[in-house]
Amino acid sequence: MSTGVITKISGPLVVASGMRDANMFDVVRVSNSRLIGEIIEMRGDRASIQVYEETSGIGTGEPVESTEEPLSVELGPGLIQGIFDGIQRPLNVIRDMVGNNLTRGIEVPALSRDAVWHFTPCVEIGTHVTGGDILGTVEETDIVTHKIMVPPLLSGTVRSLYEGDYKVTDKIGELVTDKGEEYPIKLMQKWPVRKGRPYANKLSPDVPLVTGQRVVDALFPIAKGGVAAIPGPFGSGKTVTQHQLAKWAEADIVVYIGCGERGNEMTDVLNEFPELIDPHTGKSLMERTVLIANTSDMPVAAREASIYTGITIAEYFRDMGYSVALMADSTSRWAEALREMSGRLEEMPGEEGYPAYLASRLAQFYERAGRVISLGSDKREGALSVIGAVSPPGGDISEPVSQATLRIVKVFWGLDSALAYKRHFPAINWLTSYSLYADSLGKWFNANAGEDWTKLRAEMMKLLSEEAALDEIVKLVGMDALSAPDRLKMEAARSIREDFLHQLAFHEIDTYSSLNKQLCMMRLVTQFYDDALAALEQGAAIDDIVTLPVREAIGRFKYIKEENVNAEYAAISAELKKQLADAVDRKEAF
Repeated sequence: MSTGVITKISGPLVVASGMRDANMFDVVRVSNSRLIGEIIEMRGDRASIQVYEETSGIGTGEPVESTEEPLSVELGPGLIQGIFDGIQRPLNVIRDMVGNNLTRGIEVPALSRDAVWHFTPCVEIGTHVTGGDILGTVEETDIVTHKIMVPPLLSGTVRSLYEGDYKVTDKIGELVTDKGEEYPIKLMQKWPVRKGRPYANKLSPDVPLVTGQRVVDALFPIAKGGVAAIPGPFGSGKTVTQHQLAKWAEADIVVYIGCGERGNEMTDVLNEFPELIDPHTGKSLMERTVLIANTSDMPVAAREASIYTGITIAEYFRDMGYSVALMADSTSRWAEALREMSGRLEEMPGEEGYPAYLASRLAQFYERAGRVISLGSDKREGALSVIGAVSPPGGDISEPVSQATLRIVKVFWGLDSALAYKRHFPAINWLTSYSLYADSLGKWFNANAGEDWTKLRAEMMKLLSEEAALDEIVKLVGMDALSAPDRLKMEAARSIREDFLHQLAFHEIDTYSSLNKQLCMMRLVTQFYDDALAALEQGAAIDDIVTLPVREAIGRFKYIKEENVNAEYAAISAELKKQLADAVDRKEAF
């Protein structure tokens, strides 16, 4: 074991000499307080260590001891419903031990050593298994079946496997590896956080992650295994948008990383998630959620590790064959931690003081997403979708973190403070946002939602863009200067904005829209424009058209319960045709 002594302390950065035998990214114990740290630079026998705890009070000459292992997470039963800090310390267990404030140097295992889980084997004795093969299952919650897998880099023959109740450290069987060595099988395995878990094959992103949020699913969809960024200024709704996606996205597992977030926002998450009822299962949302809480007042170095901790846990559940949605809120504060540590290492700064490797680190994180065929003989499919919030200072997305993120992600949900001030939520600007998955997902939507889905989407996008051009004219000369067809365009676009895109996160019904309901709404708002345009050509007055009583029914369609959607859609569609026909008849009578 490599040991050394502290020679320099600079905030969370500690330099120790005599560490020639240590390796990069080894976890070390710093000082007599045994603070947790990680080696991030080696120069000769001098190791630069980022310490994940408060370093005040430690002095030079104190010992540093390497564990000779990289920063790793414990993977096994007990992750679901867990609340961990950036280096996977269980916060609820620590609170019960020492109170509401973290005690320095405290050593608590990530997974409970006292909890007992019932293991049910699913392979025969004597079976040859390879990395990723499922040996058995543990019912972790009412929703999640935890699959005990062979570690990725291992293969051999099952010598024994026992059904029964075990702790995560108990031996539940034995494997004879291909090299003839005996390997004890346990419910728990470890994996280094900075190394992506291997998989057999990566699949193309041609299946959507349905979220129930209309502006996302209809206009800017994300694929299962896709990556998306939500940049926006303070108060524009980044966190609420991520909460909505965590609640309603069709993912089996949710991993939520509060990276440098305000403590009160994480408190809201911790209070809300256990009380939310999962619409897919009827159980608490917390029964399929893992929370990583690294608030802004916690040591900055642990913020840098938190997103790696979260994505490694997410990859583990992906390998079981689950669809996992990971929310990182926010990568800007993670990048600030990188910048601080880079400055203390006296590295050459890049743009705005961020390290030159900012873009590559972001890419390494986002590229761990994907829809994959997992390791193992059953070739199960899993997906890891990553949605990262970006908090650019002053809402300026030309800053380095936003620009580096946009070069990597394929979906950009640009939040607009002007929309937020108008109380239009989600405040996703339909003119600046985009999804590069839209074309590849169009076939799926046409086949599974409605054959006219992509046509309706294109028509709505066209109306919204034409409204933006006409809006400039209206500001100069007023609405009365527009021709009747242009006025109709403005009214149809307003209906799209207010009736379709505006969605109330806290409304019991409107908080979630199924694809069928979204399709019916898209048909109604586009039918209004198409049929009204035909009525105009037949002589109907524009004033009669924009004041049709049925427009209120179209606006309130979002509040219709799912079981009544089809019947209500047929009734409103018929009423729209009737009232437009009446408007034409009135004009002909004159």
